[in-house]
Amino acid sequence: MICLWQQDDGVFVRKEQGEIDSKRRVWVDARNVTADEMRELEETYRIDHEQMLDIVDPDELSRIEKDDDCVIAILRLPVFQPNITPQYFTAPVGIVMVPDKIITICWTDCEVLKDISANRIKDLTLNDFPAFIIRILSRAHTMFLRYLKEIYRRTTGIQQELQEAVANSELIQLLNMEKSLTTFATSLRSNQQLLEKIRKTRILTLDEDDREWLDDVEIDSRQAMEMADTYSTITAGTMDAFASVISNNMNMVMKRLTVFSIALAIPTIITSFMGMNIRLPWGNAASWTGAVAITVLCVVSFAVAYVLMEIAPFKKNKRTRRSKK
Repeated sequence: MICLWQQDDGVFVRKEQGEIDSKRRVWVDARNVTADEMRELEETYRIDHEQMLDIVDPDELSRIEKDDDCVIAILRLPVFQPNITPQYFTAPVGIVMVPDKIITICWTDCEVLKDISANRIKDLTLNDFPAFIIRILSRAHTMFLRYLKEIYRRTTGIQQELQEAVANSELIQLLNMEKSLTTFATSLRSNQQLLEKIRKTRILTLDEDDREWLDDVEIDSRQAMEMADTYSTITAGTMDAFASVISNNMNMVMKRLTVFSIALAIPTIITSFMGMNIRLPWGNAASWTGAVAITVLCVVSFAVAYVLMEIAPFKKNKRTRRSKK
């Protein structure tokens, strides 16, 4: 959907095409763009087709470049959508700056663009193009920090559920959280490179206020990157720990099955031996003597298996108590 916005007394107001004041700058807001809307943007605002494909590419990294009389910047913004998996991810947003317009293009919707249209970003103006990009980056990193805290809180809750009972659903959720953290860390590093390029190059003309804002954004960016790396390391370690727990539980089950198999093999060997065509003990005795002997041997076998199964946990608990002392 393509929307047109202009500022009235510093407040963004949505306008129709016939209501646009040609003397003031316009924000062209294109979100959830379709193929037809992409062609409309290319024809109306003369955006290069290759640039448009880069903007709507979900894997495109952040960058900024100057093309003829316009400046094109691509930012990575955080997105939360509860109906898909993973719920937290990032999406590229293209910003095309021409003399009288700022055009933002995104293949999805995100909280940062909603905040702009809802006038939740202070001191945002269309009259200062560099400041517009820096304010968006500042808001994006604020959202990154908020989402990272939410991911860590949800990850902690999943870990507590896994400590009670290991289930596939919780493990899948933990895997999705790890995937989101990795995506956030990659996007934050890409945005950090964009900030460095804005500072070092002359594509955008920055004044003193812009440079101060840029310093604050870089601080938030480094903090978000450290948080993403830390949470990602913790989540990966948790996944490895629960994988070890699952492997240990499987080993215990296999141990029990092995003991039962050995116990069942002893009566099988005895009955097989007595079924051979050779002279056997108690051959001339009463008919019930052999049955009694086999029964006694089976009972002894199961008793030995039971004792072996009980001794192993006892030894393990004894070693644990010694280590604690």
